[in-house]
Amino acid sequence: MMADALVYGIVVILIILNIILLMLYYSAKSNPYYVVYDEETKSALKRRVSSLKEDLESELIDFDVEEWEKTLEESIDEEVRNL
Repeated sequence: MMADALVYGIVVILIILNIILLMLYYSAKSNPYYVVYDEETKSALKRRVSSLKEDLESELIDFDVEEWEKTLEESIDEEVRNL
């Protein structure tokens, strides 16, 4: 009697585990964590990233930290006065 209950419990646990694993499998299959690009798209993305990197680097060269801090302090002071 006890052995039958134990076997029944194990079977129920295995069925539930299989259902959970199937749900995880279909979830992972429908929402992959990675995307595979063809070579043309990959090279276009690399060119775009390189272009954005160059644009950002040129912006950083022209960026004046002191002027930015002054503008930020002025805007904070104005916000405080408006409160």
